[in-house]
Amino acid sequence: MEWTPPSEIVPLLPPCLFISNLVPLSGSSSVHYGTKMASHIVGYPRMGPKRELKFALESFWDKKSSAEDLKKVAADLRSSIWKQMSAVGIKYIPSNTFSYYDQVLDATSMLGAVPPRYGWSGGEIGFDTYFSMARGNASVPAMEMTKWSDTNYHFIVPELGPDVKFSYASHKAVDEFKEAKALGVNTVPVLIGPVSYLLLSKPAKGVEKTFSLLSLLPKILPVYKEVISELKAAGASWIQFDEPTLVMDLDSHQLGAFTTAYADLESTLSGLNVLIETYFADLTPEAYKTLTGLKGVTAYGLDLVRGTQTIELVKKDFPKGKHLFAGVVDGRNIWANDLASSLSTLQALEAVVGKDNLVVSTSCSLLHTAVDLVNETKLDDEIKSWLAFAAQKVVEVNALAKALAGQKDEAFFSSNAAAQASRKSSPRVTNEAVQKAAAALKGSDHRRATNVSARLDAQQKKLSLPILPTTTIGSFPQTVELRKVRREFKANKVSEDDYVKAMKEEIKKVVDLQEELDIDVLVHGEPERNDMVEYFGEQLSGFAFTVNGWVQSYGSRCVKPPIIYGDVSRPKPMTVFWSSAAQSMTKRPMKGMLTGPVTILNWSFVRNDQPRFETCYQIALAIKDEVEDLEKASINVIQIDEAALREGLPLRKSKHAFYLKWAVHSFRITNCGVKDTTQIHTHMCYSNFNDIIHSIIDMDADVITIENSRSDEKLLSVFREGVKYGAGIGPGVYDIHSPRIPSTEEIADRINKMLAVLETKILWVNPDCGLKTRKYDEVKPALNNMVAAVKQLRAKLGSAK
Repeated sequence: MEWTPPSEIVPLLPPCLFISNLVPLSGSSSVHYGTKMASHIVGYPRMGPKRELKFALESFWDKKSSAEDLKKVAADLRSSIWKQMSAVGIKYIPSNTFSYYDQVLDATSMLGAVPPRYGWSGGEIGFDTYFSMARGNASVPAMEMTKWSDTNYHFIVPELGPDVKFSYASHKAVDEFKEAKALGVNTVPVLIGPVSYLLLSKPAKGVEKTFSLLSLLPKILPVYKEVISELKAAGASWIQFDEPTLVMDLDSHQLGAFTTAYADLESTLSGLNVLIETYFADLTPEAYKTLTGLKGVTAYGLDLVRGTQTIELVKKDFPKGKHLFAGVVDGRNIWANDLASSLSTLQALEAVVGKDNLVVSTSCSLLHTAVDLVNETKLDDEIKSWLAFAAQKVVEVNALAKALAGQKDEAFFSSNAAAQASRKSSPRVTNEAVQKAAAALKGSDHRRATNVSARLDAQQKKLSLPILPTTTIGSFPQTVELRKVRREFKANKVSEDDYVKAMKEEIKKVVDLQEELDIDVLVHGEPERNDMVEYFGEQLSGFAFTVNGWVQSYGSRCVKPPIIYGDVSRPKPMTVFWSSAAQSMTKRPMKGMLTGPVTILNWSFVRNDQPRFETCYQIALAIKDEVEDLEKASINVIQIDEAALREGLPLRKSKHAFYLKWAVHSFRITNCGVKDTTQIHTHMCYSNFNDIIHSIIDMDADVITIENSRSDEKLLSVFREGVKYGAGIGPGVYDIHSPRIPSTEEIADRINKMLAVLETKILWVNPDCGLKTRKYDEVKPALNNMVAAVKQLRAKLGSAK
């Protein structure tokens, strides 16, 4: 069996003009570029075009640089962003959308809502307390982290209770407004709205789960009033409250909280223009009525990309004299806007709300897209012409605003129309055989022929695993040396033979370590993989890749989503070579490691010219081919990760069933043809799974490993409530996103909690997630403690029989 590397993309330079070329010279103290059109940006990426903030953060955390060094990098990034937007002509430029870690954590800091375990004693919250809440420290764990709506961005969940004392403890919003003003840029300061902040929170440990978080509204509004008053005093004329929860399925009590909050803030907001920003979905008629009835509010920001039905609500009834910030430029994807179509939509809205009351905006913060296309030197010319990253979307917003004002840039619109036509007609987009194969899947079901109980019996006879089998999720630490070898191989500085030799040596090191630790089911550590999605996309047709298309996932962690531009198929095996090599190094079971179709879909920038489920079915067929080739190569345990299945769940309950039907079906397609003795694992992380547990069961995997520790073991509550689960399950026993090393006793205690609600014969023991981002001096002792805890419990369970 031979391994062949993924083909390289030939670099071609595009004949385009980008926002980067418009940045004022360094040292310019003010920016004046004539009359600003009615244009607005909800928010902007904060990592920097080449991940400058990531590297500054990690250097600071490693004590290689000072707090002042970190602050300098951050200030330079903010200055560059504000000046870029002003240079292009954006009228309403946001501030306080920058964050050292997460905007919800910033709101927690502003409100002084620090959990007692961090030992904060008041005053302005500094880096020590801030980063301890985000990442934990040697003595206390981090706060829970979960997905921001249905995106791959994670936020730090506030922990609140009736006894929390709120105080104005971070002046960041005011400081950054003043910072921009000193540069000559008058910004719109952005705050997480008070109601959304509470609805995104959770009851603190020890507080009844039934505690009403909205009951804290009267306690947090005084802090908001202090912030608003300071912003007014500093010269702010607009303020933006992000209230993303308005698009959720809210009851009358929750909707009433918005009315109460803004009525209370009305007098403090007097003299300010107030924008309430919503995004990611349609508003219900009830939520729209609530929003447009809020006291003291000047403008409403609406996502008109994902919230297409909201347009009908606007046309039916829009308050006279109010502003509509129309989000027509997609903040969630990287496709160039269809300017002609958007302009038509805007003109129709202008007839309803009035010429002077319409502002062109992004559908949401551009945080969720890549930063700047100008840094992409390896994308081919045709595909690049179809794209727009955050910097280009800023230009699109202003071009639409100018066109709406009668100053249409005909050349820019003509170039855009040509790119749209090119994408529709390009032969590289469509593969008829793939289209037919995917279409044939829609009307049928795909399941393994035998039920899971019988399969587990057959697998146990083959694998002979002990009770409480131990495993890890897949990846092991990616060292600087390892990344260097991969990078040099891609740059043709290392031969293929030397590269394969280096990867096999790394795999042998990981295999030996796991055997030394006495882990039962091994992984090869994935040294050859850059990213769990990008690695597969590089070997599938229909994908394109960027060099600097990074998007923040959480903290300093960035991902580089592939771009799915066409029909997807698998030209040749992708992982069989490496999995077979790893299995040859041990007699223990070696997991074949794959990323599932729903996760590949949700963690990519997906083509928007066909329904998402059609693209997902195409990916599922490609992964199915890989699963069957792994089985033929005698890999008896195959993990198909679906980390992002919950993430893709639509925000509105009315759309859940359709999504879950095709998402679960896609997973089952990948492994429906394997033997009973082949054990199929899957993994999920960092989302609230309890509400989709029946769909997870319907996936029909033999073993599921799932994040559990950082979310305060919420997953276990679903089993306490009587849900029966007959397949293998491994709720994570420790949080790998924190550098903290858990003790043997702590892990044993977690496993005992699991054994109280799960049968011994189905329980697996594993970390929460992959170990790629950790260091070996953290991984070794943590896994050693994990195995030691299992051995203690096996001894007790054996003596109890």
